[in-house]
Amino acid sequence: MFKTEVVDPNVGNFIESIRDIGYSFEVAVADLIDNSITAGASQVSIHLTPVPQIRFAMLDNGTGMSESELREAMRLATKNPKDTRKKNDLGRFGLGLKTASFSQCRKLTVVSKKDSQISSKQWDLDYISEKNQWLLKTPEDILDLPLLAELKSQKSGTLVCWETIDRCEKSELTSVIDQVRKHLALVFHRFLEGADKLSIKISLNNNGIKPFNPFNLNHPATQQLSLERIKIHSSEVTVQPFILPHHSKLSQQEYEHYATEEGYIRSQGFYLYRENRILVYGTWWGLHKTVDAHKLVRIKIDIPNDMDHYWGIDIKKSTAKPADLVKTNLKRIISRVTEIGSKPFTGRGRKIEDKTLIQFWEIFPMNEDFRFAINEDHPLYADLEADLPEELLRKLQLYLKGLQAYLPIDAIQFKLQNSPHQLKQQTALTISDVEELTERLKSAGLPPNYIEELLKTEIFINRKELLRDGEK
Repeated sequence: MFKTEVVDPNVGNFIESIRDIGYSFEVAVADLIDNSITAGASQVSIHLTPVPQIRFAMLDNGTGMSESELREAMRLATKNPKDTRKKNDLGRFGLGLKTASFSQCRKLTVVSKKDSQISSKQWDLDYISEKNQWLLKTPEDILDLPLLAELKSQKSGTLVCWETIDRCEKSELTSVIDQVRKHLALVFHRFLEGADKLSIKISLNNNGIKPFNPFNLNHPATQQLSLERIKIHSSEVTVQPFILPHHSKLSQQEYEHYATEEGYIRSQGFYLYRENRILVYGTWWGLHKTVDAHKLVRIKIDIPNDMDHYWGIDIKKSTAKPADLVKTNLKRIISRVTEIGSKPFTGRGRKIEDKTLIQFWEIFPMNEDFRFAINEDHPLYADLEADLPEELLRKLQLYLKGLQAYLPIDAIQFKLQNSPHQLKQQTALTISDVEELTERLKSAGLPPNYIEELLKTEIFINRKELLRDGEK
């Protein structure tokens, strides 16, 4: 036998704890849109304004809720995460509306219209903390809420308003709006594209959000690898790998667009969709190292909404931890795809070892290590070596050793990763420079074997006519 006693939590302290689950502003907004999609909305309007205080309002044209349905929707944990859900239900815990809203504001008001009836409820965290009870308000005056007139003119729908927003400063608002726009364009891109009979329009401050498909599907240089279907107990997961185009195949604008703000390095890896909504993106889940050679690899995974327990999806729907059963399959796929995905870079990297071309640089082996070195067998270097007096030749050799020792590898790598289109290395040797060099070589008199060597060099491999015109 044992005794029990009721020990209620300190509501005020509990509120502050659940506010710090870890939502960013854009992730919180996406959580609200999940509810709109589940309610069958085809239109979502978001207003985020700074005056007189920052206010957020989101209106959809979904089915709406009656007063009793709204009261239940405002309850924390309205759903059992183990319950079977409808196919288009993007929720799980029954917490999204509340935890997402509480993470950003201290007053959440929801107004809904169904069957010509308008109902409203409000959580005021300061009031709850003062009373130390979960007391849900029915606000008396909602007339000043943004987008309320639009809701009244609709047949049905739901309006969510955040007031007393304390996790965002006015000075940050422009950046926050930009982040929200980009995040929604990615996370809901399939809905915005109208794929698979899905269709929704989302506007932010009266500007429509355009979809951002991270796989650049319409570009002819995008490689779409074979799709795999993985059976996990009674459910099926589809995995579709893509290799994005090398920057040489894209305009600078398109290359930067698909890099995203995270950059190609941090955007590589898996993109996890549940019921067409992106949950997690740009991760290997610790199964593979993030490396430059695989920065063009993006792998799409589609799961149904009854597999959350195999993927460790959190309340925010922004992190996941696949089960060991899942990881085994993913490791196999990673191995196959990264080998293909590295070819756009390894193929170019091997060019320095092309023995049919005499190059300025070579890879110099040092036991198990290596370094980049000036090719001292280059005919132009050999010519200098033969002509220069020993003292000047030694100065040149020391200079070239310094050039090799302090080759700015880190800076080169950084620039190639972040702005490859802006790197114009070959402008260091102009057409005028080549023509001047050609004239100097011709005036020195060129033996046939020397001409043949020069024609194999990087300078003349595509300009053979310059030297051949000088042949006697």
